[in-house]
Amino acid sequence: MFTSITVENEGDVLVCRPATGQPMRFHAMWLRDNANDEATRSSQNGQRLITLADIPSDIAIQSASLEDGSIAIRFTDRDETVSYDGDWLATHCYDRQDPRPDLWIAEESETWDQSLGNSLPSADFTSLHEDSDTLLTWLQGLNRHGVAKVTGGPVQSGALMDVAALFGYVRETNYGKWFEVRTEVNPVNLAYTGLGLQGHTDNPYRDPTPTMQILYCLENSAEGGDSIVVDGFRCAEKLHQENPEGFDLLRKYCARFSYEGSSGVALHSRRPMLECTPDGELVAVRFNNRSAAAFTDIPFDDMDGFYKAYRRFGELVEDPAMQVSFKLEPGECFILDNTRVLHARTGYSGDGTRWLQGCYPDRDGMKSTLAAMSSARAAS
Repeated sequence: MFTSITVENEGDVLVCRPATGQPMRFHAMWLRDNANDEATRSSQNGQRLITLADIPSDIAIQSASLEDGSIAIRFTDRDETVSYDGDWLATHCYDRQDPRPDLWIAEESETWDQSLGNSLPSADFTSLHEDSDTLLTWLQGLNRHGVAKVTGGPVQSGALMDVAALFGYVRETNYGKWFEVRTEVNPVNLAYTGLGLQGHTDNPYRDPTPTMQILYCLENSAEGGDSIVVDGFRCAEKLHQENPEGFDLLRKYCARFSYEGSSGVALHSRRPMLECTPDGELVAVRFNNRSAAAFTDIPFDDMDGFYKAYRRFGELVEDPAMQVSFKLEPGECFILDNTRVLHARTGYSGDGTRWLQGCYPDRDGMKSTLAAMSSARAAS
């Protein structure tokens, strides 16, 4: 990866020069903190054995040499030489020449619109449980698009837990380990009616918000009741293109969400509808008209612009060109990233029935399973 290295700034900076492209600079403190030797990190679990206070504040590089793709460094606080893999340093380089754009989305994510309907990630229930290649490919699609389907599953209550077990664990809420999505008398949530529902993320009134959701079909003979999914990140991109000032209002100010539909439950949160990191990465969408409380955190002079941006985002969510729709059959389900992908349904009625079960797995379990399987595949 690197053809030459030099130590500069009196040992404070290591400069690595690749065959092509810009040099990459690393501070001595950063390098020492990220050493991978046995004195710094556990060989059993990779966790760091030292604190930052264990590193002298005036740490410097005494010497550095390039050896077969690795870089051997001797620091001023110890006699041993520490080796760094050149590819690892290049992958973790923080010396960027170009600033990030005002809004960006992680490279692992691919935003989409109606056209995804032809290539929505999907796999057979049995194959997912029996074939690791199928599972890995399916997880990659789920991670990339934020949504995926499963077909050919058993038509039995609780089968959704077998889907969740493919990649992680389920979070229990006031709705239970899983919950029934079907028409109820005196429903505690409008999801338990035959009404159509606008695209939304679930439970924005929680802290933290559930990060994933599974909706598993057991019966669906009623007229209507089609499922709809929308990429909230694509909608946010379009809003930013059309109205960057309005986008900034939705990420700058907190909306409020509330749920008190069940006895003994009073859930409230105060979070932005569009959440970005300080350096501009879009990381979460919270949009749920049914659970939105009165907005009181937007200054008077910005409230009009906030509502215009809020309205436009809702229009994008309901634009058929942004939606992928499908009718679940018994034994089918879909899984979505609840911090990104909104889901909706058309209203249903008639003599038939519609019965889905839902649960909330945690996304970190999915990402952990995907990363572990990908690493194992790369090593094989």
